[in-house]
Amino acid sequence: MTHSPTNGTQNRYDIAIVGAGIVGLAMAYTAARRGLKVGVFERNGKAIGASIRNFGMIWPIGQPSGVLLERALRSREIYLDLAKQAGFWYNPNGSLHVAYHKDEWAVLEEFVEQNRGNGYTCELLTDTKKIQEKSPAVKAEGLIGALWSETEMIVDPREVIATLPDFLHQKYEVDFHFGTAVTGVNAPYLEAGGQKWQADRIMICSGADFETLYPELFASSSITKCKLQMMRTSVQGNGWRMGASLCAGLTLTHYAAFKDCPSLADLNDRFTQTMPAYKKYGIHVLVSQNAAGELTLGDSHEYGLTPEPFDKSEIDQWVLDYLATFAHFPDLHIKERWHGIYPKLTNGGTELVLEAESNVWIVNGLGGAGMTLSLGLAEYVFESKLHESVS
Repeated sequence: MTHSPTNGTQNRYDIAIVGAGIVGLAMAYTAARRGLKVGVFERNGKAIGASIRNFGMIWPIGQPSGVLLERALRSREIYLDLAKQAGFWYNPNGSLHVAYHKDEWAVLEEFVEQNRGNGYTCELLTDTKKIQEKSPAVKAEGLIGALWSETEMIVDPREVIATLPDFLHQKYEVDFHFGTAVTGVNAPYLEAGGQKWQADRIMICSGADFETLYPELFASSSITKCKLQMMRTSVQGNGWRMGASLCAGLTLTHYAAFKDCPSLADLNDRFTQTMPAYKKYGIHVLVSQNAAGELTLGDSHEYGLTPEPFDKSEIDQWVLDYLATFAHFPDLHIKERWHGIYPKLTNGGTELVLEAESNVWIVNGLGGAGMTLSLGLAEYVFESKLHESVS
């Protein structure tokens, strides 16, 4: 699908964006709302990278308080508005972190105590009946309690990434050039599809394909790749819905929101001693449900610039084994398995926003939080870096 220029000015844009994943689409939407003429260039016939290979979770509860939490909550607001305008499905279903061990519960208690007034909308639940009202999938046996948060929501990433280009073209006249690889940038020009294009500003939002343009800058930016394995089940029968998205103790060791909880060290030590394979492959287990009723399960985290193309069946089984300790479902038949690869900074940074040359900006390295943070990050980039406000 290619939407050609409609403004009568061939091969010229205010903003040219490289990449039609969630970061590129967020930048395109944010630019178009500011009255700018936008062109998006995607090397594939459609976006097929990490942006369609995730849970579709908008997950503010995983972000540390302050800028990132505020950015995640702002992204959520934008998703709610975009879903109504563009017509894609969403479910503001909230989340449960369930605890079956004292060290897990200690972390949850510390998190709530440390973050009173910090912007989270969450509470501790100890009544099993109330927890299962949030999600009938939660196992009651051995359950100590759960952290309930109302801010998480689900979209179908495959639907969102497929829907937004048409919406942006129809409403804002954003041009999309699919199957058009950008092979060179020399601002204010870029080479794409055998043609030369001009843009006042160029944004490189190419995700895990960061070796193609400005490879030396990326090589010096402390960026690597993360490979994750995921699965999707068949449709759950009889219209069964799981309610809140679910996770358990392993997830507390993954997200930065919990990093300052004193009991986290003890929890990490237990997992290292009793579940070394989970720590080795960075496995923590989340589950979400899409509009059709399918469950998305995962995931693992293997880091390196050259990820193995071969998936490990044992990782999928470990995910399913851990899931069985805290949740049950009508049908766990796995109908799809895949892996995704996303860029991640190794220096503790949360995103890479870098001016590669005058008026050429690289936006990358959001780690596994691209769906959660991209729309909020785009506003920050345009307001703070490009000094563009909504017209």
